[in-house]
Amino acid sequence: MAAGGDAQRTSRFLVLTGAVLVVFFLGIVHCIAKLPDHKSPREREDFLRRIPDQRPSLRRGIEGGQSLASAQGFNPNNSSGSGETGLISLTSDGSPDGSWPISVSPDSEEYEEIIHPADPDVSMFVPQFWSAPLDRDGSRFSRGRARQIGTCTSASVGRNHARGTECPPDERTIFVSLASYRDYHCRITLESIFSRAAHPERIRVAVVDQTKEGDIPCSIPTTPCNRDPKQVLCKHREQIDVYQMAAELAVGPVFARHICNRFYRGEFYAMQMDAQVLFAMDWDRNIIQQHDLTEDEMAVLSSSLTSAEIGLNSAGEALTTDRPVVCETHFYGRGDLIHLDTGSQPDFKPMKVGFPELQPFWSAAFSFGRGHFLVNVPYDMYQPMIFSGEEISMTVRAFSMGYDFFSLGKSVCFHVFATGENKEKRKSVPLFWENENHYEEIDEDLSDNSMKRLIGIIKMTDLNVHAWNHVGNMYGLGKARDVSRFF
Repeated sequence: MAAGGDAQRTSRFLVLTGAVLVVFFLGIVHCIAKLPDHKSPREREDFLRRIPDQRPSLRRGIEGGQSLASAQGFNPNNSSGSGETGLISLTSDGSPDGSWPISVSPDSEEYEEIIHPADPDVSMFVPQFWSAPLDRDGSRFSRGRARQIGTCTSASVGRNHARGTECPPDERTIFVSLASYRDYHCRITLESIFSRAAHPERIRVAVVDQTKEGDIPCSIPTTPCNRDPKQVLCKHREQIDVYQMAAELAVGPVFARHICNRFYRGEFYAMQMDAQVLFAMDWDRNIIQQHDLTEDEMAVLSSSLTSAEIGLNSAGEALTTDRPVVCETHFYGRGDLIHLDTGSQPDFKPMKVGFPELQPFWSAAFSFGRGHFLVNVPYDMYQPMIFSGEEISMTVRAFSMGYDFFSLGKSVCFHVFATGENKEKRKSVPLFWENENHYEEIDEDLSDNSMKRLIGIIKMTDLNVHAWNHVGNMYGLGKARDVSRFF
């Protein structure tokens, strides 16, 4: 009996030991599989060599793909790298000075060097900000101060184009932020902006075009301008600033739109939308009329967009008065990174067609407001690989600065979705996520750290205050409203 018991105990011991060894071995295999596949030094050098020189290739009136300006005159000794002081100049009475037309030339000292937010080995040359947020002097940003900002196509008696709310509606300038990632439709969107505006002479567009060799550039017309100068992109070439950026450096829409923000130079209005959009006729006059109807200097009209397939005909006429309202929300994420995300109700008719209505959230799909919105709520460059979370971050920061969000009373542009005849072509457009593995090899916690920063700034977390990156003082909260009132 004793011998039989010893044999059973030995057998159980061997089985248990074997099971432990199997679990241990599988654990090692799992850990090895989870380790980031870091590039060797040689592979890293090859990657950096493939990225084009990121001194900016600013292009106005592109002719055959050649730059009309280069960055050879840029003097890095004149840049602080912070970009947080701004270039705004003031008149003797303290109001902003401004000119029109205007362009940001890399030949000037308006450019500075920054470090890529996800790769410390890459430097980029980008425009300096026009101004830091206008409450950073310790004062609250007032509506009176806001009314001073904004250039006009005609100058005052003193030859200052920064006339603020004294500017007639049809002469108020519009700055358009257009960020594109390898999207063939960007050029069509750009043409639509100018060709369907009632007053295209008052529009200035900043394009951040993230491309690889072989992609269709956003700003190059289908035919060289010397052969067909009547093309939209040829006629308005002096009103388009293009920042040509290697697609390999793309880390999401937040960073691309951050660079767009840096091109702003005091325009009366600021607009943002996606790169796959078509505009309705006289969109500029229509959206300004809607903004005026709010009677709110701090109003921002913002919305997801109706499909162009059902909402717009080939002549640029809107086929529907329905529009979405950004008033839905849900929680998204995991663990410490759970955050509010926003959404839209299905399209429906407004209570009064053409009149905007208050809504709780801001949308990145379309935004139109006074130019000072970009000054006071600039995109945060230290949030690489953020997609979900972009809108709640901008919403809360803008709310704290005193901005109010309104739905559109009538849609002025429409989104080209991957449906119908556009389905296959739209689905073939690459996404910035193709760079995700590369940047997670450099920092495997990159996305999580960006989200910690995002929710930390807007106080939507119980994380220890030291758990997220606090660099950059331009991207915080305003002084007009406490965020507790929003939540």
